[in-house]
Amino acid sequence: MSRFAAPIAEQIWDMKYRFKKADGSPIDLTVEDTWRRIARDLARIEQDPDHWEEKFYEALEDFKFLPAGRITAGAGTARQVTLFNCFVMGTIPDSMGGIFDMLKEAALTMQQGGGIGYDFSTIRPRGADVHGVAADASGPLSFMDVWDAMCRTIMSAGSRRGAMMATMRCDHPDIEQFITAKSDPARLRMFNMSVLVTDAFMDAVKADGPWELVFDGKVYHTVQARDLWNKIMQATYDYAEPGVIFIDRINQANNLSYCETIAATNPCGEQPLPPYGACLLGSINLTRLVADPFEKGARLDLDALKELVATAVRMMDNVVDVSKFPLPEQKNEAQNKRRIGLGVTGLADALLMLGLRYGSDEAARQTEEWLHQIARAAYLASVDLAREKGAFPLLDTEKYLASGTMQQMDEDVRAAIREHGIRNALLTSIAPTGTISLYAGNVSSGIEPVFAYTYTRKVLQKDGSRTEEEVVDYAVQMWRDKFGDKALPDYFVNAQTLTPAEHVKMQAAAQKWVDSSISKTINCPEDISFEEFKDVYMQAWDQGCKGCTTYRPNDVTGSVLSVSESADKAPGESADAPHELDGGDVIYMSEPLDRPQSLEGSTYKLKWPDSEHAIYLTINDIIIGGRRRPFEVFINSKNMEHYAWTLALTRMISAVFRRGGDVSFVVEELKAVFDPRGGAWVKGKYIPSILAAIGGVIEQHLIAIGFLEGEGMGLKSDPQAQQVVNADLPRGKACPSCGQYEMRMVEGCMTCASCGHSKCG
Repeated sequence: MSRFAAPIAEQIWDMKYRFKKADGSPIDLTVEDTWRRIARDLARIEQDPDHWEEKFYEALEDFKFLPAGRITAGAGTARQVTLFNCFVMGTIPDSMGGIFDMLKEAALTMQQGGGIGYDFSTIRPRGADVHGVAADASGPLSFMDVWDAMCRTIMSAGSRRGAMMATMRCDHPDIEQFITAKSDPARLRMFNMSVLVTDAFMDAVKADGPWELVFDGKVYHTVQARDLWNKIMQATYDYAEPGVIFIDRINQANNLSYCETIAATNPCGEQPLPPYGACLLGSINLTRLVADPFEKGARLDLDALKELVATAVRMMDNVVDVSKFPLPEQKNEAQNKRRIGLGVTGLADALLMLGLRYGSDEAARQTEEWLHQIARAAYLASVDLAREKGAFPLLDTEKYLASGTMQQMDEDVRAAIREHGIRNALLTSIAPTGTISLYAGNVSSGIEPVFAYTYTRKVLQKDGSRTEEEVVDYAVQMWRDKFGDKALPDYFVNAQTLTPAEHVKMQAAAQKWVDSSISKTINCPEDISFEEFKDVYMQAWDQGCKGCTTYRPNDVTGSVLSVSESADKAPGESADAPHELDGGDVIYMSEPLDRPQSLEGSTYKLKWPDSEHAIYLTINDIIIGGRRRPFEVFINSKNMEHYAWTLALTRMISAVFRRGGDVSFVVEELKAVFDPRGGAWVKGKYIPSILAAIGGVIEQHLIAIGFLEGEGMGLKSDPQAQQVVNADLPRGKACPSCGQYEMRMVEGCMTCASCGHSKCG
């Protein structure tokens, strides 16, 4: 009998976590085999491995403890992969050699599947002097383009995804360019981006004071702090980035403030980390610990919670010793501090089982209490490990107890640390759990509210056909099993029906007892006013959050999934959710356009450095309904080495253009191609390949004829692009993995509800 609560759970396991041979034949025959594989691998370093293997298996059984995806997929496989999810890389030196050394380290880390975070504040601003070469610096944004191209290349080589986070201080001279960089929908798509906001800056914003933009002691510009804050807010209002990280608050609260300074986070923001720091993640599934759900006496079993937390801490501590690391610096950092990130998932479902409305004061109090119990149990478990195996090497007990979370920790826990030390410097974090939550039976993700109580998922069959299946939230399915068709109570709310203030309240309640940070998205309605939107961030600041990430439907990243609820719609939610077609989606006409006898066009000369012969591009256009659009492309060069690929490109692009619709994706795809031999600097801009240069020429032509709005911008209003509209397509962009239109913003990451694909890996 299957252990899985839903078909989607088994499919996620098979696609992402099941151990298979190179030919695809399974080694893990059942999910029990997967649990056994993990338990055995993490217990092998214990003095009594058989005993701990059974304890670890019990924790994993029935999805009670959910190690992060890299542990679940990699433990016990003997593969050359890291079991750590993400890393913050070393400090980038302000020199060309140092920058490209860091790029190499990033590539090696991503090759093993690790996401990375970098602070680009250490690179001198654009236009600054470069001594010794009589040149001006190109600035950090230009090097971020190189990192972005590297990440695309690693992904195209078939490696497991690794996302990236870029941070920049709010006082860096290039901060305004950083803020607006992702207004270009084709630029820096491999990055999440966040501004490091200081306490002094927030004080200046509130006082409407001046703010100096400084690098290496030199003041480059002085701006009004409130104007800069409004620029950050306008950017994230318009296209969901950058996020905001309250960096001084993070460093002040850090248990290790006496021996490290943090300037970056992992890609989803739940782990602020020092240079070469790594995030090791796992989640307690709260839904499995609720006794008597939906009854008057429903409660979380605190004794079971404490026991499960203790076992989970031991398992995660062992990962530090059994995991491989891409770089020796990462291994040393992990073993010197042994930080782990134990979190929760299924919080919203667990609250529902107790009859609590997510976002209410009572739910916030309950969340704070549960997180307090988890933190207390985790710290005591780590003290016990220190007695048995030794404290983390960089522990300075008095300094440790004087900093961070320890100032509010229970006195008996502080006394135990003072007497015995502690094994793990930091212990708690709330990570994104979108995929592992699906794997556990579609429980609510992390501390997020339920996104949708039911939705229909299209499943690709082996014969190429698609079938539909209903995907039901775990708590809703439990309600159905218990009460049949009885209507859901009014405390069943979801991400769309909550106010932003209720989201902030829940994040702040959880943050109090989380010693790292939290990955959470505050969903905002599309029609929220700009002033109300800005107030969300001020609420997050005032209530003690360490950062803030919002999502408002927008033209650049698309809209969240519109879900059509029927019998089990949440109170206040429409049963007829609108299905719209996002303007960025590719829409094909049923038949190719006919070619007239003559066409008008333009020919462009492209000279690529280090190439003897120029490339000539001819782009011909067609007039439809009084509007001009591209119809065909011809690419020619005297260099015969180029002949085969230029001919192939000519035919392929022309075939796409002749199908009509929004063909702007051709430009985006070409501009994203990275040549591993190196790109070139053209007119002060780094172009990653000759194909990217061709994409740029085509883009400029499409702008010139009025087909595109502008560089990096989407389709201009074009009746031809709107001729074919499929009313059954839900709103939003297609998943790049499975093609389904079920991408949603969860915990700061665009995540597919159909296959579990996540930008944050």
